[in-house]
Amino acid sequence: MSDARQPGRPRKDPSTLARWVPPEGWSRLVAWISPAEKKALKRVAVEADVSVADLVRSLASGLAAGVVTHEDLLGHVRKGLQVMEKIPTLFERDEHFHVVDRPRAECSWVFDGEGVGTEKLDGTNIRLTVRSGLLVRVEKRRNPSKAQKQQGIVDGWYADADEYAADDKWIFAAARATDVSAWPDGEHPCEALGPRIQGNPLGLDGAVCVPFNMAVPSYDDVPRTFGGLREYLAGLDSRYAPGSFAEGIVFHHPDGRRAKIKRKDFAR
Repeated sequence: MSDARQPGRPRKDPSTLARWVPPEGWSRLVAWISPAEKKALKRVAVEADVSVADLVRSLASGLAAGVVTHEDLLGHVRKGLQVMEKIPTLFERDEHFHVVDRPRAECSWVFDGEGVGTEKLDGTNIRLTVRSGLLVRVEKRRNPSKAQKQQGIVDGWYADADEYAADDKWIFAAARATDVSAWPDGEHPCEALGPRIQGNPLGLDGAVCVPFNMAVPSYDDVPRTFGGLREYLAGLDSRYAPGSFAEGIVFHHPDGRRAKIKRKDFAR
């Protein structure tokens, strides 16, 4: 008996590729991940003898069926978020991922009264290069992977955004919608904001880039204690988009260090 694979049932239309149609009510989940994160997922998928997509689905199915508990998963998620964090949060966190009245050592300069507090804008960090009032380059920020951090690479960098890449589409939309005619020549780190960027928490009608060195609102009266910050952020109105709550505060030190605190960091 031959071991050769027998031909399957022919397609009704041989010139058209077969397409899988998801069951009614199903939805597609898309997430952008770093090369290191993708490699880690693939490693687990290979060991489980499944695809990465089935790995994610099995996790969701386990949650839905109660085989994987929310408590078990949340513990791992919180550990991952702490690794992913780019700007340190002012305080340590509890088991529910809320901040507690215990300042982080690397943020001690904030509590010493150093640095300036600015509104935290929830968008995408990019850099625009301007020459003679014209936009000549668009870059997006890249942060070191866990492996690179272990090699001593701790500072992020900017890489050229791809005008034709799907994940950079809204970055370019924000860049083109920004009037740079009066900007001085140079490279300007910005936050790209808009309806299709990070969920648009400020409720903006259009996309725009806000340059950190010229337009991000600063605050002179920001408290520097746990209780003071909790009360201050609970009612802080965004100066960039009045009528919406400010997401939080980012403190900037003259030497480049930063530290952040968000309204939702505090337990309600």
